This record gives sequence, structure tokens and C-alpha cells, in this order.
Amino acid sequence: MTTASPVLPEPASPRELLLNRIQKDIPIVQRPYEVLGQELGLSEAEVLSMLGDVKESGVLRQVSAIFDTRTLGYQSSLVAAVYDEDQLDAGAAMINAHPGVSHNYRRNHSFNLWYTIAVPPESDLEAHVQRLHELSGAKLTRLMPTLHLYKIGVEFDMTGNEAWNAKSRPQYTSEQRNIGYEVTELDRRFVTEFQKDLPVVAEPYADACAALGLSIAEVAAHAERMKAAGALRRVSAVFRHQSAGFRFNAMGVWAVPQADVQDIGAQMAGFKAVSHCYLRPTYPEWPYTIFTMVHGRSKEEAFGKIQAIEEEVAPGIAYDVLYSTKEYKKVRLEFYRPEFYDWEAANIVIPGAEDLVRTPAQAL
Repeated sequence: MTTASPVLPEPASPRELLLNRIQKDIPIVQRPYEVLGQELGLSEAEVLSMLGDVKESGVLRQVSAIFDTRTLGYQSSLVAAVYDEDQLDAGAAMINAHPGVSHNYRRNHSFNLWYTIAVPPESDLEAHVQRLHELSGAKLTRLMPTLHLYKIGVEFDMTGNEAWNAKSRPQYTSEQRNIGYEVTELDRRFVTEFQKDLPVVAEPYADACAALGLSIAEVAAHAERMKAAGALRRVSAVFRHQSAGFRFNAMGVWAVPQADVQDIGAQMAGFKAVSHCYLRPTYPEWPYTIFTMVHGRSKEEAFGKIQAIEEEVAPGIAYDVLYSTKEYKKVRLEFYRPEFYDWEAANIVIPGAEDLVRTPAQAL
């Protein structure tokens, strides 16, 4: 009797290895793609050719810096809202018009609209959400801010070889944040330049250096200072999930008891498949404390990753899986946009209104 040999995964191609690598970080040096090529055994020309093809195909959305909203003084929150089904599209369109809204999805739940919003330090987040609640015709709106960040960092496995329960150390957590950081004028100018889509060329930082009036060495040194403060996470590639083949996302929400949230939240964040892991507030109709986001090439893969978490670290804990049924908006948050202040001036009454939300336990 013979035993069949196990089927081994196909070796990753140079293109797949490159796409995995550029999600981690792109160094701030004069010729970063030459450096990445040396790591992967590729020439600079090969790297640029591959990335140019991926950009043209629509898989690569942009290459830019990723900043931490809270360290920069911005206030942000996930928001869940309830709409009548026949009013949902119109309500979502009103939400989308807000310049601080970066993501907006319909999900399979009685809370059928979920969006993220951020406002600058001098603005009132709750007032903005209150106004969106009124303008969009929501029946109920709940603020779900981050109480603790266990992990944020999207890294798609472009090889298809990783196990659903593979582990990795979270790149960015609450411990990396510096809430008391004082943003300088140079920081604001740096953010304005580096939030732009950097060109896929040999010297992608040349325009930013010229705009800032700094050498590449000076720009890199300032970037390191912002990283040390937690204001800058990294410069990296951002893919369009669907174009990259990851057509399904699943938001696992877990009713972890408060006494266990730190331990279990940290364990959930250790799953490489988890791109976001947060502690959020509960409400009478919402018992879930921990949020985990995963992505998959199929619904079975996305749900399988959630099941792997349940089996390994959360057996017996009540949970639900919410997935997107429609994407209304998905853009990178842009800081210091003039359009934001125009929207605020046209729609927000000066604080003092008595109906504003002040604690997570109150509904809008």
C-alpha cells in the first residue's frame, strides 16, 4: 500500500512576493524600488514594470503614507445606523457627501449602514454625526469609537499559501499612539504632500521633496520623527480589495466579557488574516465588544478565517458575522481638506445644542 504525497503549494512568483512586500513599507530613500528589488533579487526596472502593470490594471490603488488620525489630533469613529430599506440608498448618498467620511457600507444586519468619519481637532465629532443623522433620515445612529486598538494593518496574502490561522505580530496598536503629540507646521505640510498618490517612478519622492524644500535625507529624518511619535505609520501600497481578488470581507463581532477583552483582543489581533481589531462600546441592542475584520477571495474563505478565530481563542463566546452587501464609499482619508471646513460651515450649528451625543450609551 502506498501513501500519496502531500500536495505542496506552488512557489510564490516574483510578482506575488513584490506585492506582499510593498504592503509592509516602502523606504524613504532616493530610489526605493531599487532597494526593494535588491531584497527580492529583482532589478529596479523589473520592479517598476511589475508595479506599473498592477497600477494600470486597477489592483494597486495608490502608494502613499498612512497616518494615525488620533496622533494628529483628529477625532474619528465607526458609526452604525438603521434606515428603512427604501431610504437606505438616499441616506448613504447624504453620508457620502461629508468630506470626513472615508468608508461607507451596507451590511447584513438591522444596523444596515456602517461608515467611518474623522474630523480635525477643532471640530466636534458628535455634532457632525448628529447632523448626518438628521440629514440622512436615519432611524437610529450609534457612535462606535475605538476604545482600544489591538491592531490595524491590511496585508493581503497575494501568494494564496498562508493558513487561515497563520500568526503575525501586529504592526500598529494603541501602544504606538501619542495622543499628546503637538502637530507642527512642517508636519501639516508633510501630511499634505505624502497623503497624495506617489508616482510609480524611480524617484517617487522627488515632487514631495521639492514642495517641502527639503532633501530626501531631511525628509526621511522628519519621517522617522513622525514615526517615533506614532503620527506616521509607514509609506506603503494600498490595493483595491476586489480588484486584487479579495471580494468578500467579514466583520466578526464578539461578545467578549469586559474582564477578558484585553487578553482575547490581543490574541485575535495576532491572526495574520485579521486586518483590524478593536474594542468598542456596547449598547442595549449591541452586546459586542471586540471587532475583527478579515478579507477573503470567497465568502467561504472570509467566514473560514472568522471560524478559525472562534475555534482557537473564542470557543463559547457569542458572536456574529457582518459582511458588506454594497460599497457606497471607500477612499483614503485626506487631512486638512478645505472642503471639510466648507461642509462644516454650511451644516453645523456652533456647539451648545442640547441634543448632541456626549456618551456612547446614548443614541443619536
